[in-house]
Amino acid sequence: MSEHQVDIAPAPPLNEPPEWLRLNGLMVIVSPLKEIVRAAVPLVVVFVAGAHSWWQWLSLVGVGVLIARGVTHWATARYRITDEQVELRSGLFNRKTRAVPRDRIRTVDITSEWQHRLVGLSALKIGTGRQDKGKDDELVLDAITKAEAERLRTLLLTKNTAAAAPEQSAVDSVPAAATELVRVDRRWTWYAPFTLSGIAVVAAAFGAVWHFANDLHIRPDDITLLHDGLDLVGTESPWVLIPAAVIVLLLVATIASVLGYILSYWNFSVTREQSGTLHIRHGLLNTRSVSIEEARLRGVEVKETLPLRMVGGGRATAVVSGLRTGRGDERGGGLLLPAAPVAEAHLVAAKVLREPQDPTTASLTAHPRAALRRRLTRAVVAVLVLALAAWIGYELDLLPFWVWIVFVVLTPFSAWLGHDRYRSLGHTLTHGYLVSRSGSLVRETVALRSDGIIGWRVHASYWQRRSGLVTLVATTAAGRGGYHVTDAGTSQALAFADEAVPDLVAQFLEPAT
Repeated sequence: MSEHQVDIAPAPPLNEPPEWLRLNGLMVIVSPLKEIVRAAVPLVVVFVAGAHSWWQWLSLVGVGVLIARGVTHWATARYRITDEQVELRSGLFNRKTRAVPRDRIRTVDITSEWQHRLVGLSALKIGTGRQDKGKDDELVLDAITKAEAERLRTLLLTKNTAAAAPEQSAVDSVPAAATELVRVDRRWTWYAPFTLSGIAVVAAAFGAVWHFANDLHIRPDDITLLHDGLDLVGTESPWVLIPAAVIVLLLVATIASVLGYILSYWNFSVTREQSGTLHIRHGLLNTRSVSIEEARLRGVEVKETLPLRMVGGGRATAVVSGLRTGRGDERGGGLLLPAAPVAEAHLVAAKVLREPQDPTTASLTAHPRAALRRRLTRAVVAVLVLALAAWIGYELDLLPFWVWIVFVVLTPFSAWLGHDRYRSLGHTLTHGYLVSRSGSLVRETVALRSDGIIGWRVHASYWQRRSGLVTLVATTAAGRGGYHVTDAGTSQALAFADEAVPDLVAQFLEPAT
């Protein structure tokens, strides 16, 4: 046996998975603040309305439980990023593990609510862009430092495993030279009251408070402020109460829409990086940063509510593969421009598409007159039926006299609305884009790249078939998943579909004899 013994160290393990990382410790401050704010309105209703004392104590206990849950989430949450997936596990009694394959990641959304900004943190939301989007479709890292959020955004979108070390400095996360495509002018805030968002917010808030008060058996007369306000009016005449209520609603909705616009779209900007990525940033108290790869851009959509059209306004939205949006989604990740002059909406759409002119401004082919009759019939008959029902209710002493008068007065407006809906209809094919427009209260004009269309759906109701009309739906893996050419002539729609995507529809058609 040799006198000299050489110790050979064992070889390090190959492809050792990265270690599990913890969320930032300042989360113990952010979580209680978030839960207290969420419970603020119910607590105010309970205490101001003078509900039973046991309800007050029960509400405070509930807030304490929510705070404890938030702190527990921080204490148990761990995450790690491997070459194949992003993993997050959390829970004390009920252990949960979420894993998202990296090749399925479509969106990386960075948000910073005011509670996060107080301590310099952000929340990173990773989505896969599924059509049936829900809670299980997102993996949220809440909360991490801003530098770490930017590093992970770059890592997950570029699939570059070299950007791995959490110790990477904030300087390394600064994006390359970027070109600013648009920045919101603060004077455009005056378009906010014409978006109808304020009315929706007021209605939702009223419904939530009413439902909560009803559960606690709190009557309007129990609220001193409301009771004094009704006494101040001193009348029960509907001809006074209804106009007064409408004026108050419009005033409150205007204030809510302006405040919402400022809070949501402060310093809104869209920039393009040299790597071919669009970055959308906005927010005052809560900031948000969304990244969109131009390779996944399939078109744009310009939306104009009826009030916005009256003042020459509109907004623009990107149609992106893997980024699902719904109707009326003003604050979705694909928003390119909030309420602003419609000319600016067309300008940013053209810049995003790298086109000299926005395709949504192209001249459209009109639809048959049968589509006009269909819209006028539905608009006028619906109001007249309601007026008849209200008159019957008046004769039976179930409704006051003025209800059916209101429906009669609305008949000319409904006829005009039906005619306007017809004037908004149209479609065309221009420079490789399918362009379709419809709607009146919310007129939507979409320009969808023909190579982004993966199929067609053609359907017609009984009344459409009697009028020789069909609805053509271009299906795509982007945006809403399908875009409609509504109430077009049958031969007109099929010829258009064949022109947009040659040979896709023709194989299902019978040759003319």
